[in-house]
Amino acid sequence: MLDSLITSKTRIKLLLKFFLNTETQAYLREIADELGDSTNGIRLELNRLTGSGVLDCVADGRTKLYQANKNHPLYPDIKSLVRKFTGIDQLIDMVISKLGAVELAFVTGDYARGIDSGIIDVVIVGCIDWQYLHSLEEIAEDLIKRKVRSLILTREEYAKLENTLNIGSSIIIWNEAGRQ
Repeated sequence: MLDSLITSKTRIKLLLKFFLNTETQAYLREIADELGDSTNGIRLELNRLTGSGVLDCVADGRTKLYQANKNHPLYPDIKSLVRKFTGIDQLIDMVISKLGAVELAFVTGDYARGIDSGIIDVVIVGCIDWQYLHSLEEIAEDLIKRKVRSLILTREEYAKLENTLNIGSSIIIWNEAGRQ
């Protein structure tokens, strides 16, 4: 879907990187290494995205850091489009809402860092129906064409692992107050 609207594969990769986790900041060489593209191709697309205001560019010494522009009028729409492209929105609706007493759910790993690796790592905290989760994972994987790996924790287990899980760099998709 997204690749039929946007013909530049590099631009799609950049939108995924910066809009899956909008706290992501990166510099040119880091992005080029991560995406396996040339710095010239990345620079060209970064210039286009910053020129349109979709990305912000901040000088950090001699380095330019890029990140999603949360003040851009299309920010919520681009973020939503990227989530729909990756299937995260369908995963949330299908899995989280029917599992039981979910206190917290978040995406971690590659997707949280803005990398579309084909694997979505989800951590769910609460008292849930494990059997139901596993049956829904299979359906979700067929629907979104990505592997879903889940880690289910009780509140106590989460409290012990909270620092290890690095929730600050994760994408929170559900909390007790509801959908994010």
